[in-house]
Amino acid sequence: MEGDRIEEATLANSPVDEISHLALDIGGSLIKMVYFSTEKDKPQKDGRFLNGGLYFLKFETSKINECLDFISSKQLRCRGIQHCGFPASDKNIIKATGGGAFKFADLFKEKLDISLDKVEEMSSLVSGANFLLKAVPSEAFTYVNGQRNYVKIDHNDLYPYLLVNIGSGVSMIKVDGDGKYERVSGTSVGGGTFWGLGKLLTKCKSFDDLLEMSHQGNNRVIDMLVGDIYGGMDYLKIGLSSTAIASSFGKAISENKELEEYKPEDVARSLLRMISNNIGQIAYLNALRFGLKKIFFGGFFIRGHAYTMDTISVAVDFWSKGEAKAMFLRHEGFLGAVGAFMNYKLVEEFPNSNSLVGDLTDNGIIECRVHVSS
Repeated sequence: MEGDRIEEATLANSPVDEISHLALDIGGSLIKMVYFSTEKDKPQKDGRFLNGGLYFLKFETSKINECLDFISSKQLRCRGIQHCGFPASDKNIIKATGGGAFKFADLFKEKLDISLDKVEEMSSLVSGANFLLKAVPSEAFTYVNGQRNYVKIDHNDLYPYLLVNIGSGVSMIKVDGDGKYERVSGTSVGGGTFWGLGKLLTKCKSFDDLLEMSHQGNNRVIDMLVGDIYGGMDYLKIGLSSTAIASSFGKAISENKELEEYKPEDVARSLLRMISNNIGQIAYLNALRFGLKKIFFGGFFIRGHAYTMDTISVAVDFWSKGEAKAMFLRHEGFLGAVGAFMNYKLVEEFPNSNSLVGDLTDNGIIECRVHVSS
């Protein structure tokens, strides 16, 4: 685990008792899962509330059968129906968002007899982000000089903000309030681009392996820098240092090398730098376009990866001339799944006391209590 990024809880090893209200965000690359569970050795019932926590898991969409097997083996489809005072139902229905909620609906019905209650994707992203920013004190942070600095969110001054969700592609959403949002921009150059090109160029088998590979690389071997053009000098007249990237992968043009002669680690590093820089720049330009002061980055492309966050942060800082800061979210990849879960309307977003939703534990579980339906 790098820093204190969210690690997915493993159900087999987690102190869970009863599980309910499973929600899924089925994207092009990953399936994100959120569910509520009561915990052993803790009082469960508190008047009209249940004490427990929100747990988080992910699966590769290309290996969707692993997700189906997990749900089946843990009987989540059954435990989600009734326990601890939740009403019985004769249908297996779970909330789901993302394109896969449509694409794989028949598969869930055929394999598990589960019906997917589809929740609109952008709405889920926004409601998930709004909930986390309001309910979890240490959700948002900046990343400067290798350090996380947690940001205290003023609930009265949260809106408007720009939500940059980096999944397979990138969506940029202007959020003006609860249920008030507009997708104002985006780019097809996102996490799927990094994974796809990385797989082609390095033969890497997984996203996480590609990230780890980039950590060992040196992008200056492949990227053309300002100093390469100006003989090691800065281009001070327009504010470019000699180490600024003039052209991603630009050195490959003038070098008589085949792909096999470049280290995969250097290729991965250059690729990650190119995509992260691009996203950071486009995000700031959209924030500038709408006069937005707050920019939050989410999505599983980031993965709490130091180099990714540093690159995005530097890009936003550079293009804004230091006036804007990139802010990241600890539950970065689960915004849509949390939003789908919120569609059950169990957890109050505006607690009257701090006992409703507590701080994050080390594995990212959010302690909370939920309404028991009558």
